[in-house]
Amino acid sequence: MSHALIEVCDVSKQYRRGKIAVPVLRELNLTIEQGDFLALMGPSGSGKTTLLNLLGGLDQPNSGTIEIDGQCITRLSARELARWRSQQVGFVFQFYNLLPILTAQKNVELPLLLTSLSAAQRKFRAHTALEVVGLSERADHRPSELSGGQQQRVAIARALVSDPALLVCDEPTGDLDRESADEILGILQILNEEHGKTIVMVTHDPKAAKYARHSLFMDKGELVAAPDRESLPGNAEKAKETAL
Repeated sequence: MSHALIEVCDVSKQYRRGKIAVPVLRELNLTIEQGDFLALMGPSGSGKTTLLNLLGGLDQPNSGTIEIDGQCITRLSARELARWRSQQVGFVFQFYNLLPILTAQKNVELPLLLTSLSAAQRKFRAHTALEVVGLSERADHRPSELSGGQQQRVAIARALVSDPALLVCDEPTGDLDRESADEILGILQILNEEHGKTIVMVTHDPKAAKYARHSLFMDKGELVAAPDRESLPGNAEKAKETAL
């Protein structure tokens, strides 16, 4: 039986622009079940990436609480939050964020450098993560020797290498052609369905959203009524209404 992995309660977030407070999230409430694959959609500036950053522990709300797998991350110190983040969350970004001077293998190993694992253990874990994304044969290649889709697969392997409970993905296919995007989304779907990873993905692309189990829509810092899932391309039979 699944249970709630993420509980967002009355979360508000604002940024300051000079003396002016600019609200981004407004008393937002959200529950995400363990093993879910959620697509967050909405116009630019709606608060999607802000919410993703809060879930990943990259930022803190001005008010409200966020509990992930029983841990209230809004009560952690900066040091505690950094430690929690390194163990519990894998990040996948639009532009890969790979170090150009390192091979795919070494890029994937990076999150493990602050652990007590030996060099041999780090290498084994990185190789395993690259196998999961189908790229072990390119382990010795640098980013410049890889296609965009292959670079994103390396980034996914890096996100997986610590075996986190949660993957947060910010426009993971935004810089890819359709074929490469579908390959990446297929990998995320496999990680969710076969490896049990909980995934929260921000996307503008309805074709990307069809790979998720659920879609939620944001506008002006609030979750709003979504259009009928059948209006999204493909897999309409998998659509479900999400009640908050």
